[in-house]
Amino acid sequence: MTKRIALFLFLATVMAVFTVSAGAQAITNVKGIVKDENGKPMVGATIELLNLENGRKATVKTTKIGEYYSMGMPGGNYKISLIAPDGTVIFFLNNVPLRLAIENVYDIDLAKQTALAAKDSGVTEEQRKAVEKAKKNNETIKSLNALLAQAIAQKNDKKYDEAVATMEQAATADQTHDVVFASLADAYYLDKKYPESETAYNKAIALAPPTSKDVGAYHSSLALTLLRENKTELGMAECDKAAKLDLSQAGQCYFNEGAILTNQGKPDEANQAFDKAITADPTRAEAYYQKGVNLLGKATLSKDGKMIPVPGTVEALNKYLEVAPGGPNAQAAKDLLTTLGASVQTSFGTPKKSGKK
Repeated sequence: MTKRIALFLFLATVMAVFTVSAGAQAITNVKGIVKDENGKPMVGATIELLNLENGRKATVKTTKIGEYYSMGMPGGNYKISLIAPDGTVIFFLNNVPLRLAIENVYDIDLAKQTALAAKDSGVTEEQRKAVEKAKKNNETIKSLNALLAQAIAQKNDKKYDEAVATMEQAATADQTHDVVFASLADAYYLDKKYPESETAYNKAIALAPPTSKDVGAYHSSLALTLLRENKTELGMAECDKAAKLDLSQAGQCYFNEGAILTNQGKPDEANQAFDKAITADPTRAEAYYQKGVNLLGKATLSKDGKMIPVPGTVEALNKYLEVAPGGPNAQAAKDLLTTLGASVQTSFGTPKKSGKK
């Protein structure tokens, strides 16, 4: 009886091992090398593995040598696709089998595929067009990047008219990238071509994906352009949009808005903008100072010739000194407070008490 039990346990163990082994053989691995149209490894490219039998997908990235590798893949027939950054299929191998217990190797060499397409040696028209499109897109992107870099250098050298010409060339070549029109708009703005800048910024906003982190900055820049055109209400509305989309843009946008309106002789509208800048960023010292200076223009004179400031003037100047006691306008703020006969309420330079007896 004991021998029979032992034999049964032995057979059960063998069956368990066999079952595990059989389960392990249900999956396999696949790998390959991906090269571009110049025969160089494609680094960081996306490979999609689509199981044609159950519709399941897996994606992997190529390594620094252009290799992709995926383990634990169920056996079956697959479509192996090379995916561009924008999600389009550059090239694919269709209905390729992933067999069990062997090494499945499927390389993608765009240079070879292009040559095969030229000879019409079994490559489909769809694959040939995909390769040609990818090649054209790569050439376009390289050209645009070169023009963008050239325009940046021209802007840094204050050659704004040249930067405009460069980015107009880029915009003519490509009508699909928001960054191209944003750079063009910036060049127009620097060259004081504000209507053209407005049009280009609106184009950049229209082209930008809804999730783009740059949209807030585009609205902020458009706001300044509109204000330069004396479109005050539209400019202020664009600043509000920028603040909603990207809070980090709010303080600077509203401050710039206030500065432009001040220069245009619109102190009331300017101080509304400065108040918004302060709300968005309470540490923006210059907003307090400029607000105080604008309010100073509303001061009246008493019968004895003493200046009477409107409410908020002294508070704004003292707040500037509190936030930036060593700021570029610190002495000017103190002088203005002295002229108004107000005390300088700042702890700057006052030794702090330790609290120890």
